[in-house]
Amino acid sequence: MRLRQTTMKGAYKRAFEREVVMERHAELAAMIDKYAGGDGVHATPIPRLHLIRAATTTEPVVAPYEPAVCIVAQGEKQAILGDVALAYDPAKYLVVSADVPVICHITKASSASPYLCLRLDLDLASLGAMMLELGVEPARGDAPGPALALSAATPELIDAAARLVALLGHPQDARALAPLVEREILYRLMTGEQADKIRQIAVSDSKLAQVSRAIRWIKRNYAKPLRIETVAAEARMSPSGLYQHFKAVTGMSPLQYQKRLRLQEARRLLLQDSLDAAGAGHRVGYESPSQFSREYARAFGAPPMRDIERLKKGQEPMVGA
Repeated sequence: MRLRQTTMKGAYKRAFEREVVMERHAELAAMIDKYAGGDGVHATPIPRLHLIRAATTTEPVVAPYEPAVCIVAQGEKQAILGDVALAYDPAKYLVVSADVPVICHITKASSASPYLCLRLDLDLASLGAMMLELGVEPARGDAPGPALALSAATPELIDAAARLVALLGHPQDARALAPLVEREILYRLMTGEQADKIRQIAVSDSKLAQVSRAIRWIKRNYAKPLRIETVAAEARMSPSGLYQHFKAVTGMSPLQYQKRLRLQEARRLLLQDSLDAAGAGHRVGYESPSQFSREYARAFGAPPMRDIERLKKGQEPMVGA
């Protein structure tokens, strides 16, 4: 009898929590829709907070993801890193632990029910300070996992996210209160399912931090020939250790990562600097124009100039988290 009562209480509690989450998601969706102001990825006056809206589904496209937490209020998106595809929606939040180029696309959105999401970039200094305050043991020796991870959205996290976005309507309050709400969100992450990943982001000598050093080096030198020994020295790892942990985090080898960066930069050059395909490919390190065009089309769904024509017509796929 007692076991049955305990089970029933647990079921009622879970049902109540689901109802609270749904209500807060509806409030969060309404506020994102209000303050985003239209489709796209929008920076806000609150530091590190971005709002994302899309009224249509999109084709898969390569986009840069950086350390952040992403909370979907409405709709659904898929992110592919290496061989792993993750679908996130209002039931789950996404943690990004490193700079990674991700194949992503919005899979559920419409004009009546657009995709609505917030992205809060992670402040590593704040995470480190919170670890010290909480007395959290650093995760120095842990092997890093994939840079993308999903967890169930909790009522506490959604409530804090809704209060952060609500502050966009009260600029004077936001200056004083937004840092406190951001701190609460970081606390929820630090004590939630992704606690180990958050600890690795914050600790400067973790394996994840070493991989992040390698990533930063490749980003600075993406147009140059890549030697794994040079990158390993920058990361303070052995070449074999770097290869193993780099692939665990990013889902790709350092060479594949470099290729993704080259294609992203070439796309930017084609769009903003009006270079031709051969010039853009050469600028980012490609010696063969035909190889550049093939790999560009594979990444962005169309050859260079056709893709740029599509972008200029306002048909740009959604990027970001």
